[in-house]
Amino acid sequence: MLTALMSGHALTATELAQEAGITVQTASSHLAKLSDGGLLALRKQGRHRYFSLSNEDVAQVLEGLMGLAARAGHLRVRTGPREPALRNARVCYDHLAGDQGVRLYEAMVARKLLAVKDKNAILTKPGAAFIGEFGIELEPLERARRPLCRLCLDWSARRTHLAGGLGAAFLERFYALKWARREADSRVVTFSRRGEKDFEALIAV
Repeated sequence: MLTALMSGHALTATELAQEAGITVQTASSHLAKLSDGGLLALRKQGRHRYFSLSNEDVAQVLEGLMGLAARAGHLRVRTGPREPALRNARVCYDHLAGDQGVRLYEAMVARKLLAVKDKNAILTKPGAAFIGEFGIELEPLERARRPLCRLCLDWSARRTHLAGGLGAAFLERFYALKWARREADSRVVTFSRRGEKDFEALIAV
C-alpha cells in the first residue's frame, strides 16, 4: 500500500486494498496504524477518505527500503511490460526517479551545478544560473519549507537521484515542456522522442 502511494496520489482504503490484494477491513486496520505512526496523512472529502504519504521523508525511507529489499532478493516486483519502463523513469513521490533521474543528478554533479558535502547536495552559483535558464524560478523554491535539494537512493538503479523542491521542479518543468508525461494509473514517466533528445542535450557533460 505504501508503494502505491509513492505515486504521489491520494488513494482510498478500497483502492489500497485492491493494490495489496487484501480485504478493505484488513487494509483499514493497517492504514489506521500507519496513520497513527505518522507515515500517512488522511484527508476527508465528502464521504470519502483519502490516504497519502505524510511527507517526502517517508518516500525517501521507502525508496531506501526498496533498494535494500532488492539487494537482499526480497523485493516483490510485478513483472510485465511496464517493469523496464518503471526502471527507466518513474515518479518517486513528486520527483523523477529511475535511470533518467539518476542521470540528471549525476550530470549536475559532474558539471559542478550541485556540490555534494556530507551526503547533502547544495546548488552552486552555476547551478542557480543553469536552472534559471531552464525556466525554473529559484526564489519560490528557497522560500518553501521543504529542502531545496535532497539525495534519494534509487531502488532500481541503486544510485542517487535528486529529490527536494528542485527535484520536483525539474519534473514539473519536463511536463510543462511536454518532454515527458505521466502514464495513467502508473508511476511510469514516458519521455517523447523529442523530449529524450532535449533531455540528452540538457544533461550533456
